[in-house]
Amino acid sequence: MCGIAGRILNAPGRVGNDLVELMDAQEHRGADSTGFAVYGIPRDSGYILRGMGFNKARLDSDLEEFRLLLKEHGSDFLEDPTFVTSDAAHYCARMVISDPKDLAGWVKDADTISDSFEVQSCGRSLEIVKDTGGAVEVADKHGVRDMIGTHGLGHARLATESSVLPNASHPFWARPFSDVAIVHNGQITNYFTWRDRLHRLGYRFLTENDSELIAVWVSHEMSQGLTMEQALKLSIKQIDGVFTYMIARQDGIGFAKDRYAMKPLVVVWQDGEFAAATEEQAVRRIYPGESEVINYDGPSITEIWGVGNRRAAA
Repeated sequence: MCGIAGRILNAPGRVGNDLVELMDAQEHRGADSTGFAVYGIPRDSGYILRGMGFNKARLDSDLEEFRLLLKEHGSDFLEDPTFVTSDAAHYCARMVISDPKDLAGWVKDADTISDSFEVQSCGRSLEIVKDTGGAVEVADKHGVRDMIGTHGLGHARLATESSVLPNASHPFWARPFSDVAIVHNGQITNYFTWRDRLHRLGYRFLTENDSELIAVWVSHEMSQGLTMEQALKLSIKQIDGVFTYMIARQDGIGFAKDRYAMKPLVVVWQDGEFAAATEEQAVRRIYPGESEVINYDGPSITEIWGVGNRRAAA
């Protein structure tokens, strides 16, 4: 019963604040954890990292170990890392690094220390913020309302198949592909089959959440030459289960709905901008007037929404 949301603006603005409103309206759909993927103004070089350490008493040693891995790949911090801590055992970090010689190779090595520190997003513009608790609680803790960008995703999670842990929350980054994030409402029934296939191709999964699989699956298909449209349509045929998911990149957001059409999504467009959510009452937080609501209630639907466009061809 999770809730998902998406938002696109015509120009950089308070997209973080809008995502908080969309997810606060849907907190009843799952308050185990809440997460946000915000696409800010893209950097010309360097990557923004968001990550989580699982023992704040080890923060200094985790940071030292992480920096050594960066230097082994020809990278280093471009800014001093910042951290968010609380009464919980874990801590959250934001870092800006110079370009590694081989991004995928660096991610692979960074994942070897994921038991102590886990990279949760990497991109020129993408920043994923997620934690246990409801939308307002997570937003206030991490300053999400002040995040500026053009588009983003949100998720409220009700844990069903995997643990209630901050790193099992959505959105998920499609590691090791930069600037790709996903939110998902539903359940994948052939999860272990596809996970095993992707694992044998060299991909690594840091949780047992089926949503992490979709992000990597779509990105892998695109890396093999498919367009976003083709990958979304193929996912409906190849991935079994009931699902509605949105996957975001720097240029916009794609959407796919399974053959059974059990998980809702509604969208409101106004002046070239849009808000999407599992429930209409959530998008009315952004557009409280008489704007038309598009209800994607049929089976096997895909669509792609580009930043700055009303609707891009799916």
